[in-house]
Amino acid sequence: MNKFLLAVASIVLGAASAQAADLAAQYTKAPAMAPAYNWTGFYVGGTVGGQWGSADLTTSTVYSPTGYFATSSVPAINTIGAQGVNSSSVTGGFTAGYNWQVNHAVLGLEGDINYFGFKGSATGSALYPCCAPTGFTVNSSVSADWLATIRGRIGFLAAPTWLLYATGGAAIAEVKGNFNFTDTFAAATESATIRDTRVGWTAGVGTEYAFGGGWSLKAEYLYVDLGRSTVTSTNLADIGTRYPTNVYTHSVDLTSNIVRVGVNYKFGGPVVARY
Repeated sequence: MNKFLLAVASIVLGAASAQAADLAAQYTKAPAMAPAYNWTGFYVGGTVGGQWGSADLTTSTVYSPTGYFATSSVPAINTIGAQGVNSSSVTGGFTAGYNWQVNHAVLGLEGDINYFGFKGSATGSALYPCCAPTGFTVNSSVSADWLATIRGRIGFLAAPTWLLYATGGAAIAEVKGNFNFTDTFAAATESATIRDTRVGWTAGVGTEYAFGGGWSLKAEYLYVDLGRSTVTSTNLADIGTRYPTNVYTHSVDLTSNIVRVGVNYKFGGPVVARY
């Protein structure tokens, strides 16, 4: 009887040991985490937004003993000739660039070309201090149809798909200005035109969010300063006489603020797997 019980116990213990060994050999592999988005790569996109800005327009002349004006007329003209305009419009265009991701930092180079839509005009009149009731009028206008920028970007990742960045670089636009002077003393006239491709500067901040498949959305603010364009003229004339010694100087100084949103598509680039 004892031998029988010992044999049964041995069989039971052997079966339990084998089952425990089988259970120890079984395991489940942990699932891999989803790949992390990587910002490195070339991208293209488009933007739309608005700009609001201002331009200082100046018309001034100098006194000449052999010229047309009395000494008191020149300060009056220069005062009326200091004019300013404000402009606001829809803006939008196309963007291309390249990003390099280094850990949590993203460095990039971006260029864009946009419809700018800056436009404005101003008019001022006054009586000649010497010779009322005769007087004069100064008209000026400015426009810039397009704007291009070439900028660096530097940012950090608040999350793997969320970029905060600062940007700055060159701003390029064709600035056009028109100026006219007329009077009622002897029907004198003077005019000048500015057409200057300006290279100024721009700086701003933005944020961009990648949402899959290479696509991302961004929002951005830029300040643009195109500097001053200047032209001189010596074409003041009345009905029968020219007065080249009354040299006129005209200038345009243009700045603008731009707020815009955009969408980008990134081509290829590495994806870093996380486990």
